[in-house]
Amino acid sequence: MKTKLLALMMGTSLVLAACGGASDNKGGGNDTASGGDAEKIFSQKCSTCHGGNLEGGMGPKLADVGSRLTKDQIKNKIEHGGGGMPEGLLKGAELDKVADWLSKKK
Repeated sequence: MKTKLLALMMGTSLVLAACGGASDNKGGGNDTASGGDAEKIFSQKCSTCHGGNLEGGMGPKLADVGSRLTKDQIKNKIEHGGGGMPEGLLKGAELDKVADWLSKKK
Protein backbone atom coordinates (compact mmCIF):
# COMPACT_ATOMS: atom_id res chain seq x y z
CA MET A 1 0.00 0.00 0.00
CA LYS A 2 2.80 2.41 0.90
CA THR A 3 4.57 1.64 -2.38
CA LYS A 4 1.46 2.44 -4.40
CA LEU A 5 0.94 5.69 -2.52
CA LEU A 6 4.57 6.68 -3.03
CA ALA A 7 4.37 5.87 -6.75
CA LEU A 8 1.18 7.92 -7.07
CA MET A 9 2.74 10.88 -5.27
CA MET A 10 5.89 10.75 -7.41
CA GLY A 11 3.89 10.46 -10.63
CA THR A 12 1.71 13.40 -9.64
CA SER A 13 4.79 15.45 -8.78
CA LEU A 14 6.33 14.76 -12.18
CA VAL A 15 3.19 15.82 -13.97
CA LEU A 16 2.90 18.98 -11.93
CA ALA A 17 6.58 19.78 -12.41
CA ALA A 18 6.28 19.33 -16.15
CA CYS A 19 3.39 21.75 -16.22
CA GLY A 20 4.98 24.25 -13.84
CA GLY A 21 6.08 27.71 -14.75
CA ALA A 22 3.03 28.85 -16.62
CA SER A 23 2.38 32.51 -16.13
CA ASP A 24 0.14 35.09 -17.72
CA ASN A 25 2.28 37.92 -19.04
CA LYS A 26 -0.22 40.33 -20.55
CA GLY A 27 1.82 43.29 -19.39
CA GLY A 28 4.62 42.39 -21.79
CA GLY A 29 7.29 42.65 -19.10
CA ASN A 30 10.17 40.34 -18.48
CA ASP A 31 8.69 38.61 -15.43
CA THR A 32 7.93 35.19 -16.91
CA ALA A 33 10.25 32.35 -17.70
CA SER A 34 9.90 32.80 -21.46
CA GLY A 35 11.16 36.35 -21.28
CA GLY A 36 13.52 36.06 -18.34
CA ASP A 37 17.03 34.93 -17.70
CA ALA A 38 18.23 31.34 -17.30
CA GLU A 39 18.03 31.34 -13.51
CA LYS A 40 14.41 32.54 -13.59
CA ILE A 41 13.52 29.94 -16.23
CA PHE A 42 15.14 27.22 -14.11
CA SER A 43 13.37 28.46 -11.00
CA GLN A 44 9.97 28.38 -12.66
CA LYS A 45 10.28 25.18 -14.67
CA CYS A 46 12.97 22.95 -13.17
CA SER A 47 13.46 23.69 -9.48
CA THR A 48 10.50 21.58 -8.39
CA CYS A 49 12.56 18.46 -9.11
CA HIS A 50 16.13 19.77 -9.00
CA GLY A 51 15.82 22.12 -6.00
CA GLY A 52 15.87 25.88 -5.80
CA ASN A 53 19.61 25.84 -5.08
CA LEU A 54 20.40 23.04 -7.56
CA GLU A 55 20.75 20.69 -4.58
CA GLY A 56 18.58 17.96 -6.07
CA GLY A 57 15.47 16.34 -4.74
CA MET A 58 13.32 14.13 -6.90
CA GLY A 59 15.75 14.95 -9.73
CA PRO A 60 19.54 14.86 -9.47
CA LYS A 61 21.74 17.56 -8.00
CA LEU A 62 22.81 20.07 -10.66
CA ALA A 63 25.08 22.35 -8.60
CA ASP A 64 28.15 20.93 -10.38
CA VAL A 65 26.57 19.55 -13.54
CA GLY A 66 28.93 21.56 -15.76
CA SER A 67 31.87 19.56 -14.42
CA ARG A 68 30.19 16.33 -15.58
CA LEU A 69 28.36 17.33 -18.79
CA THR A 70 28.97 19.72 -21.66
CA LYS A 71 26.42 22.30 -22.75
CA ASP A 72 25.39 20.05 -25.64
CA GLN A 73 24.95 17.05 -23.34
CA ILE A 74 22.82 19.11 -20.95
CA LYS A 75 20.77 20.43 -23.85
CA ASN A 76 20.27 16.89 -25.16
CA LYS A 77 19.09 15.67 -21.74
CA ILE A 78 16.57 18.50 -21.47
CA GLU A 79 15.32 17.93 -25.03
CA HIS A 80 15.02 14.15 -24.85
CA GLY A 81 14.50 13.48 -21.12
CA GLY A 82 15.13 10.05 -19.65
CA GLY A 83 15.68 8.57 -16.23
CA GLY A 84 12.42 10.00 -14.92
CA MET A 85 12.79 13.40 -16.58
CA PRO A 86 10.10 14.19 -19.15
CA GLU A 87 11.29 15.36 -22.54
CA GLY A 88 10.86 18.81 -24.03
CA LEU A 89 10.28 20.88 -20.89
CA LEU A 90 12.27 23.70 -22.46
CA LYS A 91 12.59 24.64 -26.12
CA GLY A 92 14.24 27.26 -28.27
CA ALA A 93 15.83 30.22 -26.52
CA GLU A 94 14.83 28.96 -23.06
CA LEU A 95 16.61 25.66 -23.71
CA ASP A 96 19.76 27.42 -24.92
CA LYS A 97 19.83 29.83 -21.98
CA VAL A 98 19.35 27.17 -19.32
CA ALA A 99 21.80 24.70 -20.91
CA ASP A 100 24.44 27.44 -21.13
CA TRP A 101 23.82 28.53 -17.53
CA LEU A 102 23.95 24.98 -16.18
CA SER A 103 27.11 24.16 -18.15
CA LYS A 104 28.90 26.86 -16.13
CA LYS A 105 27.99 25.19 -12.82
CA LYS A 106 31.25 23.53 -11.86
